[in-house]
Amino acid sequence: MATNRSKSGRLVERFSRYRHDPFGFVMAAFPWGEAGTALAGETGPEPWQREVLEKLGRGLSERGKSPDEAVRLAVASGHGIGKSALVAWIVLWAMSTVKDTRGIVTANTEGQLRTKTWPELAKWHALSVNKDWFTYTATSLQSSRPGLDRTWRVDAITWSENNTEAIAGLHNKGRRAFALFDEASSIADGVWETIEGALTDLGTDLFWLAFGNPTRTTGRFRECFAGGRFAHRWQPQQIDSRSVSMTNKAQIATWVHDYGEDSDFVRVRVKGEFPRAGTMQFIDSERVQHAVARELFKDPAAALVMGVDIARQGEDHTVVRFRRGLDARSIPAVKFRIPDLMVTAGRVMELINSHEPDAVFVDGTGIGWGVVDRLSQLGCSTVRGIDFGAGADRTDSSEAAVRYANKRAEMWGHMKEWCRFGCLPDDRSLTADLTAVDYGYDAADAIRLERKDDMRKRGLASPDDGDALALTFAYPVERRNPQEEWRMQEKLAVLKRGIV
Repeated sequence: MATNRSKSGRLVERFSRYRHDPFGFVMAAFPWGEAGTALAGETGPEPWQREVLEKLGRGLSERGKSPDEAVRLAVASGHGIGKSALVAWIVLWAMSTVKDTRGIVTANTEGQLRTKTWPELAKWHALSVNKDWFTYTATSLQSSRPGLDRTWRVDAITWSENNTEAIAGLHNKGRRAFALFDEASSIADGVWETIEGALTDLGTDLFWLAFGNPTRTTGRFRECFAGGRFAHRWQPQQIDSRSVSMTNKAQIATWVHDYGEDSDFVRVRVKGEFPRAGTMQFIDSERVQHAVARELFKDPAAALVMGVDIARQGEDHTVVRFRRGLDARSIPAVKFRIPDLMVTAGRVMELINSHEPDAVFVDGTGIGWGVVDRLSQLGCSTVRGIDFGAGADRTDSSEAAVRYANKRAEMWGHMKEWCRFGCLPDDRSLTADLTAVDYGYDAADAIRLERKDDMRKRGLASPDDGDALALTFAYPVERRNPQEEWRMQEKLAVLKRGIV
């Protein structure tokens, strides 16, 4: 027991020397290069990670020049460079080198925080030589010493612009307080302002780091960089994924080939540069305009597919769109606003009887399943409900082999590829919908489209028109043989009557 206490005391003394040396702590706290450990083949942080750690250390040691200002570092980067590992190291260094440290870690979404950022902390906590100092939980890392769990801790907090009080209690006068933002580009300005007010204690080690992919040209994260109104308060850094050893260089080369070196996709996902467009626009305007202007291509042998997006709110429309191969122009869309689902189903059935599509894909999310069931009752054998939130089960035809976070993103991805060759109608509503949707990435780096609720917050309407056309890409469809199908229906009817 005495040996354990003396060992712990030596660690306390040793780590106290790293109060303003996070890089030194990281090299000392983990078993780099040790055989039989997860780090057997590793020698230490990537150069960019070391640079951030050293900047943080210098900033804290030089705070005498402006003792009331928190050290602020902002890092914009491409994907896969090891941001979450760096966040974990900073948390463990901060907690291990100053007693009664308080901190928060937040991210753009709960999924990012709970499935990527925080589990990475669990990994490095388990590898640290002083892991017994702290207790890791699903929402916090806290002192394991009795009575200190409330004063010596860091919390994982899901931000909410409507409930910023949850992250306001960060004051820790005379000790150390910090905030770490992961995927900071999408964190609301109100959350930044709350942290601004919390990191104000005099005589306190204060620092604030914001990491993220630079997905937007507006907002507080963008304003931390050159040209932004808060750039003078931040030390910005931009990291190209190609400069980091752990990234997939073959995949990156494919993206550059498919999208172009100076495309917004490559600027954001690879270079760590902010996009030229106002947001991360999923389908660019030029692609849509080419599809509108393209000479109509008709293929009578292609299957006719019907997509139905069901309205959910008073101002939204139920939209029906048709596509036959590369032709989404010849049959005009049908739009109506009917609150009664059974009447809606009847109207859709009229269109089915009129056009006899080979497949009918209906947005079944939420109330849409009622329409799907009713269409089946009315005898539509080609209807299939599609859950927008279900897992993606197909890949697109591009060389980039893009991964999608859910079925909706997957359908839009196929539609985006189709726009390179397909023919769209000259329809302002459809064009607006196709070009209005932003995108980002989930914790597994799969593409996720902007939610309809988030679009409404930006003052945009729900993209019902775009979703209706996207539904025509839910699954591949072969053209039916009406005569053969009629024979099968007759045969089934005979069998049901018991006539051989």
